[in-house]
Amino acid sequence: MTSASPARTAALALAITLAIQIFTSLAVMATSVLAPEIARDLALSPKLIGVFVGLAYVGGAATSLVCGGFIGRYGSIRVSQACVLTCVAGLLLLLAGTALRTPTVALLVLAPVVLGMGYGPITAASSHVLARTAPPGRMALTFSIKQTGVPAGAALAGAALPGLALAFGWRATFAAVAAVGIAVVIAAQAARATFDADRRPEQRLSVAGVFAPLRLVLGHRALVALSITGGIYAAMQMCLTSFLVVYLAEALGLSLVASGFALTVANLGGIVGRIGWGAVADHLVPPRILLGALGVASCLCAYATATFGAGWSTAAMLAVCALFGTTAIGWNGVQLSQVARHAPPGQAGAITGASAFLTFTGVVLGPPLFAALAGATGSYRTGFAVFGTLSLLCGVWLLWTRND
Repeated sequence: MTSASPARTAALALAITLAIQIFTSLAVMATSVLAPEIARDLALSPKLIGVFVGLAYVGGAATSLVCGGFIGRYGSIRVSQACVLTCVAGLLLLLAGTALRTPTVALLVLAPVVLGMGYGPITAASSHVLARTAPPGRMALTFSIKQTGVPAGAALAGAALPGLALAFGWRATFAAVAAVGIAVVIAAQAARATFDADRRPEQRLSVAGVFAPLRLVLGHRALVALSITGGIYAAMQMCLTSFLVVYLAEALGLSLVASGFALTVANLGGIVGRIGWGAVADHLVPPRILLGALGVASCLCAYATATFGAGWSTAAMLAVCALFGTTAIGWNGVQLSQVARHAPPGQAGAITGASAFLTFTGVVLGPPLFAALAGATGSYRTGFAVFGTLSLLCGVWLLWTRND
């Protein structure tokens, strides 16, 4: 692969995949964070963010399933670069769709799908690299550190974008995020020779090749359990990150900046959780038991969030947001490391992509269902309670059933 030491190669692999993950998360989260400002400008309901997120992950699910062959043929770094540029295209489509006084509905529908198409294969592409470079005794920790890119990107969105939007407008803020994406693509090029050396240009792309990893996942008991867990936990995670800002701003009357800060706190908790839980899974607690406990804890945080109101101090609400992020966002690296462990040699990227396709089902259905519950009951609290209960049931199932 490279003449550099294994430790240096592993560190470089982690750094480049982390940077790419942070950007794609920032790009996808930008609309959720700025939803109140965008909705006000376009005279739309902020609840439509649930539809936007659902459409994004329809695109993500589709490309996650088909990405295995592309990773094999072109290399994981090249696929990642294409994904970043696809996210940039999604942001520009959103700007184009809102350029006129009357928004262009077709572009507003297409933009989140394109954004999701860029986001979907990132995890599979990075897994392909990390499965080859991560030290065996630190597999869960390595995957968890890389997956901190998701909450880190969301935390960056919550901390920086509201202020930029209020100062320069949300459209200029989106354009700035797109420019960052182009810079990431250029920076990643330096790592391609090292980490795409195993690509197979002669590999043919076929329909059968697309579905082969999915068939393998569906035939493997542990991978099915991990995929179901990922789907339910990802739905809870996406509802938290997609609706927390709107919930605090619309239902509780907090400012956009204060609401964005709460999201940042939740995602910082997610960063701490992903690193901490990765280390715990490597050395202290079996991953399945840990994932089950996280589902139960996430439920308790969701219930607490649903009770936010005048009786809660700001410090108490921020503390719950931090714990919510630690549990509802912190699980991902542990789950992904287990998927990679169960994958056949050399197929970590394809198997992760196929598993993620199943996991995306929860992400696609979760936010629109959350929005529908909010619309039907007139309260965001119902959504937090319902998805918290789903996390509880999944957590209890993992704790109750035998370890696979």
